[in-house]
Amino acid sequence: MTAAEIREFFARLKEINPKPATELEYGTPFELLVAVILSAQATDVGVNKATRRLFPVANTPQQLVALGVEGLKPYIATIGLYNAKAGNVVAMSQQLLDLHDGQVPRTREALEALPGVGRKTANVVLNTAFGEPTIAVDTHIFRVSNRTGLARGKDVRAVEARLMKVVPEDYRLDAHHWLILHGRYTCKARKPDCPHCVVRDLCRFADKTPG
Repeated sequence: MTAAEIREFFARLKEINPKPATELEYGTPFELLVAVILSAQATDVGVNKATRRLFPVANTPQQLVALGVEGLKPYIATIGLYNAKAGNVVAMSQQLLDLHDGQVPRTREALEALPGVGRKTANVVLNTAFGEPTIAVDTHIFRVSNRTGLARGKDVRAVEARLMKVVPEDYRLDAHHWLILHGRYTCKARKPDCPHCVVRDLCRFADKTPG
């Protein structure tokens, strides 16, 4: 896509959703961090069902450490990989207490040093909790970026680097959410809803579904 087309691409996504937001439910940066860790290879709907039970009982590092791995598991047992995630959430909570006075750090390096936190999770927290113009590339963003021709790359890091280069600065803060939602509800993996896509004419996808 040309620079003008990319600007138009995001202008249209903004027009239909001026203030996009994560579909994960959270009230604090720590709740968001826990929810994002739980969301790996799971749906936001599934995570929200679990955290609606969990957070009223334990939504601080101190409370989750006190709950412990075995105490946490029943709350998140409906989520995939819950055994490993329970261990990571409790270890992450302990590390926040030990190294960060129980607060979620605001730097990528400190976030990625936490158990269960990789680059994508760090990017989500930096963007959503702290307003940093990061772009966390998940499967939806990877697909949309490559399929549309917005930012092609062989892996998530390549796509992230390309997006950070081509997305206009005034759209960068919300680009992450727009692309995820577009991939989740319109540019779906198996059958993209091309007839109802607001950026269809800008898209480079060769096999658009007929309208």
